[in-house]
Amino acid sequence: MKISRIARVGAVAAVAALALAGCAANEAPGADTAGAATSDLSGEVAGGGASSQEVAVQAWTAGFQTANPDVTITYDPSGSGAGRESFQAGAFPFAGSDRAFTVEEIEAGPFEACVDGSGVIELPTYISPIAVIFNIEGVDALNLDAPTIAGLFAGTITNWNDPAIAALNEGVALPDLAVTPVHRADDSGTTENFTDYLYQAAGDVWTSEPDGEWPLSSGEAAQGTSGVVSAVAAGNGAVGYADASRAAEEGLSTAAVKVGDEFVEYSPEAAAAIVDASPLEEGRGDGDLAIELQRTSDEAGVYPIVLVSYMIACQEYADAAVAPIVKSFLEYVASAEGQQAAAAAAGNAPISDALREQVNAAIELIVVE
Repeated sequence: MKISRIARVGAVAAVAALALAGCAANEAPGADTAGAATSDLSGEVAGGGASSQEVAVQAWTAGFQTANPDVTITYDPSGSGAGRESFQAGAFPFAGSDRAFTVEEIEAGPFEACVDGSGVIELPTYISPIAVIFNIEGVDALNLDAPTIAGLFAGTITNWNDPAIAALNEGVALPDLAVTPVHRADDSGTTENFTDYLYQAAGDVWTSEPDGEWPLSSGEAAQGTSGVVSAVAAGNGAVGYADASRAAEEGLSTAAVKVGDEFVEYSPEAAAAIVDASPLEEGRGDGDLAIELQRTSDEAGVYPIVLVSYMIACQEYADAAVAPIVKSFLEYVASAEGQQAAAAAAGNAPISDALREQVNAAIELIVVE
């Protein structure tokens, strides 16, 4: 009988739950009691990767280090691609990425921080909508559908008073102003998630397959999330895409996106809803919780342009000394306390209890000697 990966993860979760219950009589090592359980940890661990997670990671490290004063966690928000490359090279024992490794990348390896043959743990612990941000003097809000968004970034819509935009925004005084699309210059998981939405929802207009590197030569390139946000804020007529928390932080105008027959503003709740409605990818290991996002959902209140950012770690580390620190840190990241701390700081969506159960089961697979 073939057992699905979800079922296997559920079985591991059950075992983990029993183990935690057994420890409860003493001092439970769960993430919600990280301070009591991990206060004897010491050392320094450096990670890096997705800039979308930067504010959340700052909240996680602050909370974790408060509970573990002899531990130092650092994080370089160099971008998802750089984070994955550094993790593969062994420079980081954990990485943040706005996409999971593909099955082919995992099979090809190598992963220098891990023991040969070790599985790769990929945890969807940061969920956030990707906002379509724009800067049009005198216009604070717009409704856009997938073909129109694709046209703005593909270069087929070149002016803000284009009939396609006007048809979606009756009564809005759209200026005769050139469109300046801004995209990421670096290899970015945010870009891969954004182009995945365009490809799934507007394939007739956007014909390039999803990729972390921007596939077109048109438009203006900017480094990192902060670069895109700054470029859009500085340019009248500019349009870009960025983690919604950063858009809100800078006070940028954002578009409502058409889903079914309604236009949906981004929100953490709408982002979390589409994640819970999407299945895990097939063909992956028990600790590899890559989610197959359904971008074309027409369910009410669902926001389809969403990124799921992953924490990536080894199941077994070549340097055994880093394993207990990374494992305990990830337990805090996934905990209700850690998720709420990130949400308060970054405005992302806390993971659901059902997803947390799977994430905790995956973390339990990390070998600590």
